[in-house]
Amino acid sequence: MNSKLLTISQTARMLGVSIQTLRRWDDTGKLSPVNRRAAKHRHYFKSDIENYIRNNPKDLSLFKMARNWVTNDLGIEPISDFYCPDISVFQVRLTRLENELGRVKRLSKIFPLISAITGEIGNNSFDHNLGNWPDVMGIFFAWDLEKGKIVLADRGQGILVTLKRVKPRLKNHQDALRTAFTEMISGRAPEYRGNGLKFVKDIVTTNKISLFFQTGNAWLEIQKNDSGIDIRKSAINFRGCLGLIKF
Repeated sequence: MNSKLLTISQTARMLGVSIQTLRRWDDTGKLSPVNRRAAKHRHYFKSDIENYIRNNPKDLSLFKMARNWVTNDLGIEPISDFYCPDISVFQVRLTRLENELGRVKRLSKIFPLISAITGEIGNNSFDHNLGNWPDVMGIFFAWDLEKGKIVLADRGQGILVTLKRVKPRLKNHQDALRTAFTEMISGRAPEYRGNGLKFVKDIVTTNKISLFFQTGNAWLEIQKNDSGIDIRKSAINFRGCLGLIKF
């Protein structure tokens, strides 16, 4: 795995930057490919890219990395630092996140709530894709407390597929997303996805937290004091879910 070669396109998507940026980094010596002379066929060791991400986090956007991962036609595992292949790994990292949040003075009153909605979103991914992951199982989970951001993503079935099991009349991703964030369905699996995201909405709209969430081609943004849900249609359509929590 460490010696796996990535194309320049795969590398750009993994880093959340453009191919032009990678070429510029190559020209300046910031990040060089394995076969630098073959300008049209640059390749990078996956291990080198993972090391670059670990050592240069301020150069990168966690959200763009997650979005590129979830929208990529070819499913490959994210960098190990941001990858939770199963729920046990996610729970361990969620505990670590909560401990780190608890040390941020400005978050002293709301850090348990931030941890709770993060856990709800992440747990939904595992609860509703168990045994049915289309390709890469598990989730992308990363945070930057200096910037006040937490990112989660999965390449799962998405909310529409999940909720159509109990609401077959749902027509599209917009209807499914609205249902998930506004309707109390029941407490039985798999229906509690809707209940969980309603809990997330209630926490966000009553605290100094904001949330971007997309599934399929439907997305929303909510923040404190929002009274309604504005579901919008995206030109980008993907299978799975993508969330950005800001605080």
